[in-house]
Amino acid sequence: MEPAGANTNRVSGEFPDTSFFAIGFSHHRTILSKIKDTNERIFYIRRCADEKYSHEELIASIARDDYHHQGSLPNNFLQTLPAEEQAFRAISTFKDEYLLDYINVEELGIRDKQDADERMLENAIIHNIKNFILTFGKDFAFVRNQYHLDAFGEDQYIDLLFFNRELNCLVAVELKTGKFKPSYLGQLQSYLSILDGFERKPHENPSIGLILCKDMNKSFVDYVIQDYAKPMGVATYKTSKDMSAELRKALPNIDDLRKLLDGSDDNGWKFYPSVTTPSAFS
Repeated sequence: MEPAGANTNRVSGEFPDTSFFAIGFSHHRTILSKIKDTNERIFYIRRCADEKYSHEELIASIARDDYHHQGSLPNNFLQTLPAEEQAFRAISTFKDEYLLDYINVEELGIRDKQDADERMLENAIIHNIKNFILTFGKDFAFVRNQYHLDAFGEDQYIDLLFFNRELNCLVAVELKTGKFKPSYLGQLQSYLSILDGFERKPHENPSIGLILCKDMNKSFVDYVIQDYAKPMGVATYKTSKDMSAELRKALPNIDDLRKLLDGSDDNGWKFYPSVTTPSAFS
């Protein structure tokens, strides 16, 4: 059995004939010229076919180094999810780092990144929720922000709540603008307990939690998270100001991504504005 943080995409195996013939020549040329490792090439071939990537999206995926970020977040999924297959699927769903290139701290009126609070970050994500889902991955549907949990007379609020069709479970995301703290895990575990006890449908899998913070010591997080009973992972994020000029240049134009998202659901997921809060796009 692989460790909880293992990258499950780095596997050898049968050559993906179907995926190979499903993508264009320009995709193959870029993969061959930029990627040397065979397993990594297979990963991007499959990614292009599964996600129906344009050539620009492939270049952006390589620039983000998705191969090494996919499935490498600190987590306890193997210990806490009832089925091993479900655990590995969850591991491969989340990255250890997300690039929120559409969030500009200057536009939020934040002069010092350290002064940014979670609510300002949350509002920026809500106003760009389609782009956030594209960053997050396919099969995510947005439920709402500040999701109210009312149990035992205690009011609690989840920053962002999603449903993942592939995992068939609710996904609670907590936003933290500073470095990871162990206390965040306790808070998230309580949210997951209430979700599973009061919100989860009988046919759904156990809810999963993700802490999205600015920085973390991965070895430390991977060690302490194993003692928690609810399935959780911890990832970091970067905003536009944190990215190098080279990476910003490689990422596709956000207006082009909006047109793609508004025009079709070819990427394999759907956005449901009807389940957002009325003020989400005000």
